[in-house]
Amino acid sequence: MRTKALTRLLFTIAVFTWLALVFTDLSIHFSLSNGLKPEIAAWLPTVILNIYIIVLFYYYKFKIERDESLNFIDLLWRVFATGLVSTVISLLLRLIEMLLGGTKLTSHFLYLEFTYLINLGLMVSVLLCAFMAWKRLILYQKSKWLIRLWTFFEVGMILSLLYNSLSAPFVQRYYEYVLGLFVLTGLVLSGNMKWVAYLNFRQKWTGLLLLLLTIFYLFYIFITSGALVPEDATTLQVISHSNHIFISSLMIFVAIYSIFSFLVILFNLPTTSVFEQKLEEVVNFQRISQSIQTEQNEESVYNILLETSVSTVFADAAWLEINGTKEEHRLYTYEISEKEARDIIDHLAKQQVRGLLDQNQDKTRNLSKHLGSLRGSRFRSILAYPIYVKGENIGTLALLKELPEGFNKEMNKIVSTFANQAGISIENFRLMEEALQNERYKEELKIAKTVQKSLLPQQLEFDHHFDLVAFSESADEVGGDYYDSLRINDHQTALIIADVSGKGTTAAFHMSQMKGIFHSLAQGCDDPQEFMFRANQALIHCLERGSFISAIFFVIDTKEQTVKYARAGHCPVLYYNSLTDNADYFKDKGVALGMVRNKSYKEFIQQNEFKYAPNDVMVLYTDGITEAKNNKNEQFGDERLNKVLCEVKSLSPSQIQEHLINRLYEFSGTDNIDDDYTTMIIKFKSRT
Repeated sequence: MRTKALTRLLFTIAVFTWLALVFTDLSIHFSLSNGLKPEIAAWLPTVILNIYIIVLFYYYKFKIERDESLNFIDLLWRVFATGLVSTVISLLLRLIEMLLGGTKLTSHFLYLEFTYLINLGLMVSVLLCAFMAWKRLILYQKSKWLIRLWTFFEVGMILSLLYNSLSAPFVQRYYEYVLGLFVLTGLVLSGNMKWVAYLNFRQKWTGLLLLLLTIFYLFYIFITSGALVPEDATTLQVISHSNHIFISSLMIFVAIYSIFSFLVILFNLPTTSVFEQKLEEVVNFQRISQSIQTEQNEESVYNILLETSVSTVFADAAWLEINGTKEEHRLYTYEISEKEARDIIDHLAKQQVRGLLDQNQDKTRNLSKHLGSLRGSRFRSILAYPIYVKGENIGTLALLKELPEGFNKEMNKIVSTFANQAGISIENFRLMEEALQNERYKEELKIAKTVQKSLLPQQLEFDHHFDLVAFSESADEVGGDYYDSLRINDHQTALIIADVSGKGTTAAFHMSQMKGIFHSLAQGCDDPQEFMFRANQALIHCLERGSFISAIFFVIDTKEQTVKYARAGHCPVLYYNSLTDNADYFKDKGVALGMVRNKSYKEFIQQNEFKYAPNDVMVLYTDGITEAKNNKNEQFGDERLNKVLCEVKSLSPSQIQEHLINRLYEFSGTDNIDDDYTTMIIKFKSRT
């Protein structure tokens, strides 16, 4: 908005400045023609003209130079439009003069001077418009020396306005030298035509027309402005563009650059198609490269490859055959039916054509005769290339033309490069798909891990008669180990530890099922054998065949100081008896949940009961503990676990657990575990 307001203000100032120029110039002419001494200084019109030039200079600076939305043709169009308006106004003045005929008005020097000032104002406007447009074109590809040279040229032109304001004789002697310097600088600047290369064929023809008309307008306005002052009025003339160094330099520069631009565009016309083809190749290369980022599937990459290859070498049709099994073998076509493509493939196979996939010769010459013998086919030329991904030939790209010998060696190289780039793009696309899939899998595992942690109890049941701690660490993001506790009544507490077969999200899912079964069946249940039976009946409807869950279910009765338990294929309990000062394993029979899928499962479960004493320790664990291996492939084993417990039997459960886990990691020598580590340690206390 500020730029628009400023341009409007500058335009308004320019109009009033021109009116002031007309008033002062005509006033001086009127006084001189009547033998009177002018009341206005003779130098004032020249100063006002220079102000008018400066105002218009900045007007077009904001209007054209600062407008980044203008392209090359838009710039030429601005110059053309300004020249057209100026020419139309000038022609209207000539028409008025013709209509008035040979009247005294048209021959009066004041009328002639007024007409001259109108044309002078229009000419300056066209020249400054072209000057700013040419500046944008010249500085399209900037360099330090070019910017410095243009700055010298532009600043020198502005400073030359001061030169025209001086009328001393010693100053006039340097007019030709200063003008020559500006003309030479303008010639050097006019050699910068790099923007022409970026015009397509249609834009070049448009540019030629606009430049030709611009040259005509410049020539017409210059001739008209010089011819409007009659010979008998030159002695009264106050200002003239003919000895104005800024206008003269500007006119020469604009004319030179206009002519140079016209000639350069004209001579570039024959090579436009080649440049556009190269540009199309670059764009198509970019499309193939970007396809791995923008396309959703591999099939889209194949379609882009077909389209870009066809457009680059001006083919009439193409197909892309992707190798694989019978189910994975695919054929993608472009401007050709699948039947036509299959007919050509079968025909070349019957002809036993060799060299179809060779890249060291011109395939067109060798294969045209074979296509010519195929009846009903409209194609007579073919180029075919293999596409490799990681050194493996995944398919063949074939391009066809209806004309015989339709491909040349240059096209051969282009398609070869496209095929190589396509292989890279497809490989990158597959790698990116694999990476995205891995990221999605990791994200899902993170969610599953969060869910799994929520399934494990944040706080175990508290009782004054025993201390209870637990530890669990998954080998993967999620695991299948489960432990929990539940208060049955004031003096009975249920405990469970379980291990789901398998790993990952499936094991975690079955673990969640085990949690639901434990919380639903353990309520009010003090019979471990019955719990195991009912749990097995529930799980056989959830677990797929081949999956199972090992578990041990305990009921601790603090009133009777007894522990009842049933073992379903889980690791035996390690129990330290404080009275005998000995630790041993309870190896009871029991089959894992889900192994027997009928009601006879009860026969495979054995319920046991024992009395505990103060300072007795019970260690529950999963097989990840005893089967942990060191660098010698030795297992941690039952004996080491027993020994570790005996080392710290007098400590609290949390200290026993910490010691056990530290010894376990020391033994394995790494934090990367192969199986889930889960322990549950109970230490009984004296009655209070």
